[in-house]
Amino acid sequence: MAKNPNGKSMKRDNSLYGATIFFLAACLAEFYLLLLRKYYIHGDVVTEALVWHERLLIFAGLGAAVLALGIGLSVHWKTDQRKRLVGWCLIGLGLFFGGGSMLIRLYFESAVTLLSVVVPVTMVLTVIWAFYDRECAVAMTALSGTLILLWMCRRLFNHLTLGLPVKALAVVYVLLLGGLCWLAKNKKLEKLLPADADLMPIYAAAGLSAAAVVLGLFSAAVAYYAMWALGIVVFALAVYYTVKQL
Repeated sequence: MAKNPNGKSMKRDNSLYGATIFFLAACLAEFYLLLLRKYYIHGDVVTEALVWHERLLIFAGLGAAVLALGIGLSVHWKTDQRKRLVGWCLIGLGLFFGGGSMLIRLYFESAVTLLSVVVPVTMVLTVIWAFYDRECAVAMTALSGTLILLWMCRRLFNHLTLGLPVKALAVVYVLLLGGLCWLAKNKKLEKLLPADADLMPIYAAAGLSAAAVVLGLFSAAVAYYAMWALGIVVFALAVYYTVKQL
């Protein structure tokens, strides 16, 4: 029996739909961060900062409610891929507004800056997962996580309270990269990777990421240059798979 000629088009439409939903959610999250930076971080202490300090608790509660709603809708619409994406988007927004608001309340400008980086990176990764080969998406996710972690190491390397937790997070991240390679090698990622996927980009991304994180633990200057090196790798990988998609 001939394959459905519209199957590939429908799959691409679903990918575009999902990417658009997550793009709009990321824009909303970034707008929220801009408001916080203006009124909470750089606003007047009495008339603006203190008011937003209390509002963050309200946003955290609303985030928890949105998270619960997203989980419920994802389970309810588990057989409908397009509707399920809305549930996943609500889960992401709930985690952002709930967890992000509490994080900002605790760490102020450092948390706002970190989330201002994480949000656009997540938005770009959503597009990559929607349209690019899965091995590229996995490799890009690993490299992006490494760049964010190196940025944290560089900013918080000598921080009195956050320096040690960031270093511990770096060690855990290296172990996770090793676990990723083990899962890929032993064909444990069937739901993420097709059977004929090229695993070399994943191995290369994990290996370079692990080396960069280990080197970045020694000094903030090393972390800075490691970020530039990995940035070149990300650009080269993006160009290669973009040309491959044509």
